Amino acid sequence: MKPLIIANWKMNPQSLAEAERLFNSVKKGIKNIKEIEIVICPPFIYIPTVQHSSIPTIKIGAQDCFWEGSGPFTGQISPLMLKNLGCQYVIIGHSARRELGETDEMINKKLRAAIKAKLKPILCVGETEKERKKDKTFKILREQLEKGLKGISLFKVYSLKFIVAYEPVWAIGTGNPCGPKEAKEVLLFLRKFVQPLFHSNTRPLILYGGSVNSKNAKDYIDIGFDGLLVGGASLNSEEFIKIVKEASKD
Repeated sequence: MKPLIIANWKMNPQSLAEAERLFNSVKKGIKNIKEIEIVICPPFIYIPTVQHSSIPTIKIGAQDCFWEGSGPFTGQISPLMLKNLGCQYVIIGHSARRELGETDEMINKKLRAAIKAKLKPILCVGETEKERKKDKTFKILREQLEKGLKGISLFKVYSLKFIVAYEPVWAIGTGNPCGPKEAKEVLLFLRKFVQPLFHSNTRPLILYGGSVNSKNAKDYIDIGFDGLLVGGASLNSEEFIKIVKEASKD
């Protein structure tokens, strides 16, 4: 299985010209790499631009979606809109959204809507530093998964690529990533918890995210993660290309 590398640009860059330069630089740097799958998740307004200039190696995703298909929801973006723009993936439940008040119940509704629109959801889970220090990591992850996946019969959607991204909140943007030993324990927990929910022929993908860089990228692939969710480092094309190359090494 090819490693899956997802670039989350968050609320960057600040102009279309910068977005085009970043995307074109990444596209040029990875065009000959075949052993990996790459997803770029730009801000909503840049999706049409990067989608129209994409290549088969690169897929396009969104950073969020709403749970209704249409209606009087000012400022919201529906999964079907994203699908019609050419998106194949959507990030749901990122810690940045949770910190703004997004609940597990809201995340559950977004997951349902994304699956209905046949988007591949990337469900983010992770504990805060305070929760980690109180040894609540696995309790928090279990709660986020149970509430987020409540009522979703994932075995019925086995044709979709369902992804869980472990992003310890305390590691995001801090330069202090979760060590391989601790990350491996979380990986085994997530796989044991999530796998029974899926069709027997489907293996859900589990990614690591949180201060990923070119020096540690391969470490996470080597311990069993199916790929990486890259934040800040994805805004530096040279660094992101290095991450992709490291992750694709045997």
